[in-house]
Amino acid sequence: MLTPINTLKNQRIVSIDAFRGITFFIMIIVNELAGVAGISPWLKHMPANADAMSFPDIVFPAFLFIVGMSIPFGINHRIAKGENRYSLNLHILQRAFALVVMGFFMVNAEGAYHQASMPLSIQTWSLLSYLGFMLIWGVYQFKQAYLNQALVALGVLLLIFLAVIYRAGVDGAQGMTPQWWGILGLIGWAYLLSCWMYQLCRGKQILLFLALVLCTLFYVFVHQPALAAAAPTNGFLKFLVTLDGHAAHSAIVLGGLLCSLIFFEESKSRTQTQRFATALAFALVLILAASLLRPEFKISKIYATPSWCFYSAAICIAVFALLYWLIDLQGIQSWMHAIKPAAINPLVCYLLPFVIEAMLGLTKTPSPLRLAEGNVGILAALFYAAGIMLAVHGLNKINFKLKF
Repeated sequence: MLTPINTLKNQRIVSIDAFRGITFFIMIIVNELAGVAGISPWLKHMPANADAMSFPDIVFPAFLFIVGMSIPFGINHRIAKGENRYSLNLHILQRAFALVVMGFFMVNAEGAYHQASMPLSIQTWSLLSYLGFMLIWGVYQFKQAYLNQALVALGVLLLIFLAVIYRAGVDGAQGMTPQWWGILGLIGWAYLLSCWMYQLCRGKQILLFLALVLCTLFYVFVHQPALAAAAPTNGFLKFLVTLDGHAAHSAIVLGGLLCSLIFFEESKSRTQTQRFATALAFALVLILAASLLRPEFKISKIYATPSWCFYSAAICIAVFALLYWLIDLQGIQSWMHAIKPAAINPLVCYLLPFVIEAMLGLTKTPSPLRLAEGNVGILAALFYAAGIMLAVHGLNKINFKLKF
């Protein structure tokens, strides 16, 4: 039988939930702001070669950071339930696989498809894929086990059917391709790698920090000019280059994992002041590393450069430290009701705007948000995000959830 990797607090950490809810709420806002004209460039994603990061560029790394913060609690919870190493890692694989599959389908619906060669509109195809996700990973429980199994099987068959009829390329001769895996897929790969590293390091903070360093060194290695030049003609080197983003994203996840251990590992007899000081020191180390790497690796979310990763992780540490002090230590929690729906049902919160977008496209109804500009557009995005939160709150009441 496995023993707990770290001695962590048993109760739910409210500040982690708050961080998750805030991140998903902001995600909805910035996704809508992408289509709003007449607003500050700081409210839109920076171009790949800008050597800068904007407010929206911090949202995705915040996703990754929160995934990392949850890993030690999730793994220890399953170990406490009596799971062995096989069942634990099977669960990890299933969760990663679910995220990769969802991201894979979503990214193929975004572009590169050949509509004329498909029997369904891309909007219908997308909506059916979301139905497949719900059938496979939805939270529903019939008394007859065969009904639950039948719904899962139906979802699997639906996704297989959608994959078969999908067409891409200039002539419609190609099928589905990974492209860039999508946000969910990237999170899935980083989650999988980080869970394995957490187990290999046995939760030891110094070893996990070294794992973070190794992820960064791998990124630096595969971006050396000589290797990059040789990669197109060498299959193995070409494969290594494709892993650079996964290594970079895993470094952010490991940053979140370390943040959880700094604040909540009970085997370390630290005062709260010492924990905050350690977190501050960790953030300063990340900022220093980002500054040293920036001359060669400019800040870029698109390229997942180490400077972007480290600056983002340092910002996440600062934000979480503030939330932890405010919520868990000072007990100021009443304001959390507004973001609670996203905190407890994040995947539905993430997918719902995409479902709405597909439905609008299917009915050829222009989004009213696309008509707003400037401050009116910002206000519209805020109201839209609030509406999504209310919708998810209603779905939570009827236990409409996606869990994997």
